[in-house]
Amino acid sequence: MYGDSATIRKILTESGDTWAVVGLSSNRSRAAYGVAEVLKHFGKRVVPVHPKAETVHGEQGYASLADIPFAVDVVDVFVNSDLAGPVADEAVAIGAKAVWFQLGVIDESAYDRTRAAGLDMVMDHCPAIEIPRLG
Repeated sequence: MYGDSATIRKILTESGDTWAVVGLSSNRSRAAYGVAEVLKHFGKRVVPVHPKAETVHGEQGYASLADIPFAVDVVDVFVNSDLAGPVADEAVAIGAKAVWFQLGVIDESAYDRTRAAGLDMVMDHCPAIEIPRLG
């Protein structure tokens, strides 16, 4: 597991409230949609990042992280593991504070690169499961 409880808590409570959710579209049957809903419930601003750039949960979507015209605190990644590394690299490039790879999204070299760049990172965890546990 990549993400100890201290790092999980730090990202959820101290890293900031603007979360870019990569892979979030208006498809209600996808996990990203429900997780984004939970994050919003807990006070996070959820910014959809998807090639369609759809508005989701009332937030304007963007085709890429680089297209977002304001600071992003956390990048939550809902893409296949083989696509996740470049997203983590883009998160570093835009100055995000943390990267969160969802359950089943694993790229150990991306984890190492992201941590080496000074960002907090969690991999193979779900914030919608973790945030209610904070109590």
